[in-house]
Formats: sequence, C-alpha cells, structure tokens
Amino acid sequence: MHLKGTMKPNVISLYKFCITVILGCVLAWSGMPANAAPAANTAPQGTLVIIGGGLRADNAEVWQRIVTLSGGKGARIAVLASASINPEKSGQSIITKLNQYGADAFFVPLGVKLRNSDYRKAAEDPAIVAQIKSASGIYFAGGDQGRITQALLRPDGSRTAALEAIWSVYRNGGVIAGSSAGAAIMSTTMFYDAKPVLDMLKMGVTDGKEIAPGLGFIGSDVFVDQHLLVRGRFARMIPVMLKKGYHLGLGIDENSAMVVDARRDVEIIGYSGALLIDLSGAISDRGVKNFNISNAAISYLDRGDKFNLVTRAFTPSPDKADNKLDPNQPDMREPVFTNDILGNNAVLDLMGNLIDNAQQEAIGIAFGNPRDPYPDLGFEFRFSKTVNSVGYSSTEAEAYSVLKLRLDIRPIQLRQPLYRYK
Repeated sequence: MHLKGTMKPNVISLYKFCITVILGCVLAWSGMPANAAPAANTAPQGTLVIIGGGLRADNAEVWQRIVTLSGGKGARIAVLASASINPEKSGQSIITKLNQYGADAFFVPLGVKLRNSDYRKAAEDPAIVAQIKSASGIYFAGGDQGRITQALLRPDGSRTAALEAIWSVYRNGGVIAGSSAGAAIMSTTMFYDAKPVLDMLKMGVTDGKEIAPGLGFIGSDVFVDQHLLVRGRFARMIPVMLKKGYHLGLGIDENSAMVVDARRDVEIIGYSGALLIDLSGAISDRGVKNFNISNAAISYLDRGDKFNLVTRAFTPSPDKADNKLDPNQPDMREPVFTNDILGNNAVLDLMGNLIDNAQQEAIGIAFGNPRDPYPDLGFEFRFSKTVNSVGYSSTEAEAYSVLKLRLDIRPIQLRQPLYRYK
C-alpha cells in the first residue's frame, strides 16, 4: 500500500483502534481508566501494606515497615481517616504512632464525617491534591470502608482528583497502607454492608448490598478480606470469590499485615498470618439448592512466609525453611474435629492439627442460633490432605505453615431442636 506520507481514513481508524486496545490492556492491571492521562510509568511500582485491623501501637514490625518503605526517617505519609466516624481524632492517633517510628505524617482533611467540610469539593481541591502528591506514603485508617469509596469516587464511579493523586503516589513507587476498612478497599470488590458469615452462606451475597466496588490497588485478580482468623471470615470470602470470578483470595488476621511489592511478592509480618484461598480448580454442584463447593485449596501463610501472586511460589520463613514436615512421621494421630469452624482461630487450629497428623481429613461444622433464619441449615467443612499438601513447622515456636489442603463445603440439615434439657 502506497500512502505518500499520509494515512488513508480507514487505516487511521484501524491504527487508533489498535492503540486504544493496547493501552486499555496495559492499564487494566494498574487500575487506571483508559481515558485517563497516562503516567510515564503506568504499572504500579509501589508497595501495599495490607493490615487486618487491630494494629497495636507496639507492633514495631508493621509500623516500622510502613515508614521504612515510605523512605525512612522523615518520610511524608498522608493519613486519610475517611472511614472513621471521627476522622480528626482517628487521624491524629495514627499520625502520632507513625511519627514515633520516624515518619513526618500529616492529616488529609477528606471524609464524609469530617466536620465543616464539603467532601465532594475537598476531593477535587487542588491544595488537597498537592498535599497527597507530596507524600511518599498513604495510610487509610479503619472504620467503614464505604465512607472511603464515597469520599474518593464520584457519583458516576470515576475517580476524583484526590484518588488520582493517590494512584500517582503508588505508581511512582510510594506506599499505600490500610488497616481494617483500609485493607478492604485494596481489591476491586469489597464487603460493604455485610451480613454475618453464616448468613452469607445461607442467603448469598448481592452487589450493592453485601459487596460493592473497592479501589483495586492489588489488581483485579485477588480478593482481600481482613479481621480474618479471629472472626472466622474465610468462609464469607468464598461465595464472593465465586460470584465475582476471583481465583485467588487473601485474608489477613488482626495485628498482622501483608506486604505486597511491585513484583507481587507477598510477605506476612506482624503477630499472626493470612489464609490463601485458591478456587482455580473448584466446582459447585448446581443441583444442590444451597451453597456448596468442592476442590477449593486453602493455605495458611504464617508470619515471615512469602508467596508470589504470579508464579504461586511459596517461601517459608527462616525458622521453618529446614523443617518441612515428613508425612510418614506425623506428630499426631487423633481425629480432628470442631463443631464451630467459624470460631476464633478455629480454622487455623484445625489446619495445624491436620497437617502434622496421621489422619487424612478433618471436619468442621457451622450452624447458627436456633432463632436465626433457616435454623435447620448448617454446613460441613471437610479439609483433606492431597499429594500437593505440604506443611512446615517452626523451630522456634509451636507454629505451622500449611499449603494446599483441599476444602469441600456442603450444606447439612440439622435436627431441631439441636439439644434438649435432661
């Protein structure tokens, strides 16, 4: 084709179409809308610190990591307490803690509950945008995650100038940290007005009610939840992941954090750990009326462990590196069972007791109050070891890392009443 220095109209249209498609694909992972002005480097180069809530002031490992990743001593960290019912008080508390660990943190006056402020205008205010852009780290406080998205998204769902500034910090190598509600916003879908865990298994989840769009900093392929082990929330992650098409889910426990870098390496730090749920091989039986799933994979990542979201490679913490469990020499032999799998740390105890056991499976039951809706409906959680299941034991404490247990959940009918007085 001979164009003599110009392009014919149909060629120009095809050229523009191809550029648009390529740009859209490149920007999809970064969370940047295709119609936004591209940055010099659109792939996020920063780090996420996703905290499960309940972060104590003396958890130096987590607080110090946020400050260090943000640049160390004197790091400018913008604190957004939009989720809080009292943003000023909550923000000042966080600023004090960050500054104790060497930061130069400051409050960003942006939130639906902020006194004497039109938050819709504040999110477009050039002065506030400049404040955010001056930071090398962003910290989202806990509270109600719906207030964060309400403050940072326009009514049509597009990003405010303040949110674009936050993304700019992240893309350019800065840190985005968030605790509790600040962790919930990290995925593209977040819990919004969530029912109790068991009720979500019984009655399902609905867009705009139990779940709503998050801010998506971790990418569109991973679902994030928080307060996980102490509240038995792993079970509520699964119906959401199925509904929205996620294969991977990460749930972080209280007073603990997941550090996710630009290579998508996840490191667990703090007091406890995280559950990793993989639904890539899971199936549901549509012939069964109630919620059910088979062949899900569940893993427990303990403090110090690392996992790559791209390669799926696992690296145990240094105290477990040379202590892989031998399935032929288990430490325990008794059956493993709990009648409250949704209880405080029950799933962690069960997984640890199973991985170092001659038994090949463990069972947990979930059921509600006799006065709850559908009192005769409960669920069996069956955990099984497969050829891919691996365990590591710490040489320093009674702690395990557990990889790739099979999880099957099926509905069960409970006899009513569950008990009688003698």
